[in-house]
Amino acid sequence: MKQTKAKPSSGRTLKHSGFLTAIFAIISLAWISPLLIVLLNSFKRKAYIFKNPFGISTASIFDGFEKWMAGISKTFVGFLNYSNAIKKTDFWHSFGYSLFITVGSVLLIVICCSMCAWFITRVQTWWTKLIYVFCLFSMVVPFQMVMFTLSKFANMLHLSNPVGILVVYLGFGAGLAVFMFCGFVKSIPVEIEEAAMIDGCNPLQAYFLVVFPIMKPTVITVAILDAMWVWNDYLLPSLVLNVNKYRTIPIAVQYLKQSHGQIDWGAMMAVLVLAILPIIIFYIAAQKYIIKGVAAGAVKG
Repeated sequence: MKQTKAKPSSGRTLKHSGFLTAIFAIISLAWISPLLIVLLNSFKRKAYIFKNPFGISTASIFDGFEKWMAGISKTFVGFLNYSNAIKKTDFWHSFGYSLFITVGSVLLIVICCSMCAWFITRVQTWWTKLIYVFCLFSMVVPFQMVMFTLSKFANMLHLSNPVGILVVYLGFGAGLAVFMFCGFVKSIPVEIEEAAMIDGCNPLQAYFLVVFPIMKPTVITVAILDAMWVWNDYLLPSLVLNVNKYRTIPIAVQYLKQSHGQIDWGAMMAVLVLAILPIIIFYIAAQKYIIKGVAAGAVKG
């Protein structure tokens, strides 16, 4: 009999409705519009931030092109707000503290929590399961329930400094990190580690030379999520740190509000842009790993 070859099934091209595309585009603009408004007003004079927050000129285009251009030059002050913001907030010192705390906290969370998750997954005892339950429980407890006790203990243990707060962030970031790392470690075959042990590796060498490189997608995902959290956090540093000595960027922004209630809104808008810009660049550079890492962490062994 003559055999016939099966033809490969042709893939179907997914078509998106133009109406849905327009709706999602409008929703996207609505989400990013606050950022665009902050960026626009960071270049304006203080008098026009509230007077005309959405406009770029004091005159209408229908009044004539020359009047419209003159209105633009009257509305904007260039980078004056940025120079004032840097001086008033001592921005570079605050940037240094925020950078140190963010990088240090992320490194601690990634290294300690990944090792903890590896140990919990590989050593199946009742007390490792209990540690895992405690980590999950920390994700459920609201921060407001423990913030006053935390502030008291941080003072007692002398953690009110940029180095001490790293330990506090490790404790609060461990729940989600251990949960994600455990899900990924379950998908790693034990035979790989056994082969490393046969080749002469001790447990730490097997972890850092074999297991940890395989965990790269989840490591990057946890690093991105925790970096965004720590960099933008205001409440925890304000409770733990000695704000008279150490001010992160969110705390420095708050100090632009003077005691009698007046705010330099031009400087405020400018420092908000400076605070947002680094984390946006970091997120854009590493965003492709987020979905990959979350999906990998959801695998059940």
